[in-house]
Formats: sequence, C-alpha cells, structure tokens
Amino acid sequence: MNDLAKDLKGRDFISLKDFSTAEIFYLLDLADELKAKLKKGEPHPLLAGKSLGMIFAKRSTRTRVSFEVGIYQLGGLPIFLTHDDLQLGRGETIADTARVLSRYLQGIMIRTFSHRDVLELARHATIPVINGLTDLLHPTQALADIMTIREWKGKLKGLNLTFIGDGNNVAHSLMYAGAKVGLNVTIACPSGYEPMPQVVEEARRIAAVSGCQIAVSNDIEEAVEGADVLYTDVWASMGQEAEIEKRRQDFREFQINSEILKLARPDAMVLHCLPAHRGEEITDEVIDGPQSAVFDEAENRLHVHKAIMTAIM
Repeated sequence: MNDLAKDLKGRDFISLKDFSTAEIFYLLDLADELKAKLKKGEPHPLLAGKSLGMIFAKRSTRTRVSFEVGIYQLGGLPIFLTHDDLQLGRGETIADTARVLSRYLQGIMIRTFSHRDVLELARHATIPVINGLTDLLHPTQALADIMTIREWKGKLKGLNLTFIGDGNNVAHSLMYAGAKVGLNVTIACPSGYEPMPQVVEEARRIAAVSGCQIAVSNDIEEAVEGADVLYTDVWASMGQEAEIEKRRQDFREFQINSEILKLARPDAMVLHCLPAHRGEEITDEVIDGPQSAVFDEAENRLHVHKAIMTAIM
C-alpha cells in the first residue's frame, strides 16, 4: 500500500477541499481501475465482510443505486436507512446515532439537507462518513464529473468549464474540484443566485496554487464563450418547490440549448448531474445529442463511489 492509500484509510469524505490534488487524482485513477475491472468481468471484492449504512433524508436515484450496487460489487453489504427507519425520527441525537452505528458498520453514507448534520455525524462517528449530498455540497457528484471530463478530454488542467444555473451545492463542489485539479470554472447565473461568497473565496485561494481561475458571471453568453465543458442542473432543487414559478422566470435565459452550445468550443461536452427537467435548464436536442456526456457521467457515479469506499473503508 502506497503512502496516499495509507493516508486515505479511515478518512471522512465530506468536501473535496479537504483532499490534496494528489489524493483526488489517486481516487480518479482508482475509479478508472475499478471501472476497467468491472467491464472485463473481473471480481474485485475489496470490501468483503464490510457494511455501509446509507442514511437518506432526501430521495435519490443515482446516489442510492450506485452506492448500493457499488458496495455489493466490492463484496460488502449495503443497509438502506431513512429517518423513519432510525430513531433519529423519534428524537435520538445525531451524536448517539453516530456512536451506535460505529459499533456495527465500517462506513456511513448520508444524503441530507443540513451540512451541519453531516459534520455532527462525522464528529461523533469512529468510522468514515461520506457526504452523499447536502444543501451546501455534493462532492461525490463533482468527483464523477471530473472523471468524465478526463475520460472525454484526456486531461483536466487548463480546460474551461462553465456551469449554467443556480449557484448551488453542485456549483460549490465543482469550484472546489476545479480549483484542486487546475480546471477553470465559471458559474453563470442570474443576479441573486450566485454561489456563496465564502465558497468562491476558498476556491479561489486553492486555484491560486493550482494556477486556474474561478469566476462568477451574470452574462451567460460571455461565460460560455470558449468553454470546453458546459454543465447545468435543475433550476429548483429539493426543498425549493415553493420557488419553482419564480425560478422559471428568473432562469429562463439560463438554458443549455443548441444556440448556447454553438457559443462554446466546437468540441465542447455537456454535463448534467440529473434528474433533468427537459425543456427547462436543458433541451432534448442537447442532452440526447452527440456532445452530451450526461449518461457517462451518471454511470461514473458508480465507479467513483466504489473508489471512495475502497480508499477510506
């Protein structure tokens, strides 16, 4: 086992800003290796006898299926838990839940609303905690994104990614990911929907070391010009259902369509973390077109989740 592998064992996976550039590339290389083994039909029971508890306060398609299938392929056992399945729903503290689950499991994945809940869980757990999504960050998604970009483009450093839409958890994690690997990231959003200033500042500090740029723009056409990667997400995330109509009005110019795609580089690729609201943030002709890597990106959630679990559990 090399030094990077040793350093990752037992770590929490909560934010990409907590990992060095070398550690992120180690995880990407491990994901590539595990993907190749799966495609060849080679068994890889690296987590045989280990169990992952999966706590879901938010619904999921990709996160649940990829973690569940992923640990099964690694020889381990997934345990799906909602708040209703746990005593959290009846008032047991996060700290006590963390202490108890640590006696049974070798890892916990949590997908929830409050980022503080994940930090609290990790503080009291004696086993690794994986952030499967919070309102602040979505680090496992961003790792799958840069894996997909590297597959399509052969590199990451120096490329230009433009994220179009709300400055949300996905945008935050993309800025951290880009800053770590030297990928220029621009967030193009309507006024009032910018990413958190603190996250932008932190990402820019990291980017100053890796030699890339983190930018925020309210001008979609300017932001898209020269982009190697266009990325979007739904205009209203879970928990924002009451704002849907207002957001539809505010974001109506912030759509990836064929005209916007023409403003990017001719070989630009398109990403979307899914689920897609077709006809809103992205059109059918783009998401189903030859420049779309959206379903490669969705598949790669499986491979990066397996890499994360293998590395830290």
